[in-house]
Order: sequence, then C-alpha cells, then structure tokens
Amino acid sequence: MKDYLQLLLENKAWAYEKEYINPDYFKEMAKVQTPRFLWIGCADSRVPPNEITGTLPGDMFVHRNIANLVVENDLSLLSVLTYGIKYLKIKHIILCGHYGCGGVASSMTDQSFGIIDGWLKGLKDLQKIHVNELKKVTDPAERTNRLVELSVLSQVEKLRNIKFIQETWESGQELYIHGWVYDMSTGLIKDLIQIEK
Repeated sequence: MKDYLQLLLENKAWAYEKEYINPDYFKEMAKVQTPRFLWIGCADSRVPPNEITGTLPGDMFVHRNIANLVVENDLSLLSVLTYGIKYLKIKHIILCGHYGCGGVASSMTDQSFGIIDGWLKGLKDLQKIHVNELKKVTDPAERTNRLVELSVLSQVEKLRNIKFIQETWESGQELYIHGWVYDMSTGLIKDLIQIEK
C-alpha cells in the first residue's frame, strides 16, 4: 500500500473512534475554536505540539517553521500572532525549540543549503554574538543544544519587541510569552523564561 493511502485509512479509524466515544465530537469541533495557547515551534516531525503537551485538538493555535524562528518580516507568523491575540484572545504564547535541532545544527556549518541559508541567517548572527561562550563547549552536540537555548531566548525577545505585542500589553490585555526547549531524548520540556509585559 502506498504510504499516503495509509494516512487516509488512519484518518477514517481516528474519525470513527472519536465519533464512537462522543457522537457530537465533530459537531462541537466545527462550531468555533477557542485555543488557550499559541505555539510557535519547529517544523521537525518529531516535535508534535499537541502530543508532547497532552493537549487536545482546539487547545492550541500552532505556527511552525524551521528552527522556530521569529523573523520580523514573516507575514505568516505576524498573521498568526495577530489573529491569535486579537481575535482568539490567546493569553499564552509558547516559543518552543528542541535539542538536536537540524536547523540550528545546519546554521553552525559552512555548508550551503540553498534558500534555507537566508532563513538561517539570524542563527548565524546569533552565533557571532555568543562566539566566546559557544567555543568553550567542546562537545558539538552540546554546543548545538546551547545555541538552541540561546536562540529560544533571542526569539522570545524578538516577540516581546513586536509592536503589536507591545500595543497588546499597553491596552491591558493579559498576555504571557514563554520560552521552552523540548528534549527528545527524555520527552521533557525545559522552561527557560516567561515574560509578561
């Protein structure tokens, strides 16, 4: 059987199970979304936000990209932030990186990855800022993981400085930004930072 056909079969089984447990499941889901969290994470297939946080469909508004970066002119991210905060009234933005991130590791090499190079430029710049600290970490995997942490802290700071988020805080709307790192080797999330206004 072709791989994609297996996905369609799994979908039918999933839908049947959901409806068997709760006959109104899909009617309820189709009404309106009221997520409590906005997740900005890596596109890595091993980091599924709902599964690693134990949340259900509808609990989390999700934006993913390579290396969970906040790029100031990324209209997709800015649109997700605006819609999530202004219209869905989400109170918690979670920026979650993960140890062993391929995007972060790629940014630490001189190898060219084509169009991805432009996307990773911010990570290369971040390395230059922290070059002395990173040089002290002799194990390459640990050096990558430290850059993952530094990147999460940097991305949280970028979020904090987005004009729309500043305006949200000034309006009195409750909003928190969390910086997390997921460890695939343990399944646990490390809480690095929380910002509120």
